[in-house]
Amino acid sequence: MAETLVKAKPPPNLNIPQSNHTVKVSVIDATCRLRLPMKTLLQPEYTGNENLEGPCLAFLIEHPARKPILFDLGIRKDWDQLRSYERIARLGWWVNVEKNVATILKENGVDVDGGAIESIIWSHHHWDHVGDPSTFPGSTELVVGPGFKEAHMPGYPTREDSPLLDTDFKGRNTREIDFQKEGGGLKIGRFNAFDYFGDGSFYLLDTPGHTIGHICGLARTSTGPDTFIFMGGDAAHHGGEFRPTEYLPIPKELDPSPLKRRGGVCPGHLLEEVHAHGVADKPFYYVTKSFAYDKKLADWTLDGLGEFDCHDNILALMAHDNDTVDPPQLDFYPDSANDWHQKGTAKKLKWLFLGAYDGAVEAKQKGEKPFVWGQT
Repeated sequence: MAETLVKAKPPPNLNIPQSNHTVKVSVIDATCRLRLPMKTLLQPEYTGNENLEGPCLAFLIEHPARKPILFDLGIRKDWDQLRSYERIARLGWWVNVEKNVATILKENGVDVDGGAIESIIWSHHHWDHVGDPSTFPGSTELVVGPGFKEAHMPGYPTREDSPLLDTDFKGRNTREIDFQKEGGGLKIGRFNAFDYFGDGSFYLLDTPGHTIGHICGLARTSTGPDTFIFMGGDAAHHGGEFRPTEYLPIPKELDPSPLKRRGGVCPGHLLEEVHAHGVADKPFYYVTKSFAYDKKLADWTLDGLGEFDCHDNILALMAHDNDTVDPPQLDFYPDSANDWHQKGTAKKLKWLFLGAYDGAVEAKQKGEKPFVWGQT
């Protein structure tokens, strides 16, 4: 690990069970792009970082003895059919979608209509993750987190207040994971866990707070050494929500510099100086109350996410991580991402989010305040 501005605490033991089984993980760029104001979602407001921008990542998970499964679907191409379409338009959020995930799979030879996909796992119910399940046959089941059915089913118009559609569920089984009953008391890190295939190759994690029933995925991508991809959904929306931490402080030097106005090596103290608390071992952002179903639980989950992210053998990918795309910083579908560790993908991605504070650093150097507090 690179030398840091403050001494890092040893990474916590996550107690991931031993296994010799892996899955093949492909990260799907679901051809969606979003841009929306940051200030109502995360605080404080850093100069030059007024918008939250990013893709919608989905994941294809292939087990050697089962049909493939999907984790999230991004945004449906006909997103004007969304229940939240009028609200999105009224707020002035920018949304662009080129294809449904089902189309992307078909273009790469997957027999979607023939039932090639066993299950679709939804991290949660929001419109930018559920896609359009009706583009998959009824044999493809939906898998959701605790409390989902009571909170969100049935869909509209059967249930007038549902953010989802009847067509999302029509003709298919919707399975809600009971972590206490099905997980058998298993915990990975601080989270209740469920061994999805029963062989230690892929786990679902109960990660509450952002919404009712929010879940994450943890896939074992190699053994000897063990490596994992953490599929974060919306447990976080920006790297600054869970980095830096006491286990992963800001490096003393960042090479190459993530700041666009500064080439070469970037001294870490420049980022510490624009941090709202002037520290090197706490995240840059806090989630606002309006952006979380339960802020206390959301903060607890973010702390837990930081406990995973600090491990060198875990690649943490949030659904809207803008640093993964344009240009691509990892191998996207149809390629496998399993060799991410050998390629140093996590090291390459880890601190790229600091480029968002380029304007804050410039403001600080001009003697101006690099951030302001707004809604919390």
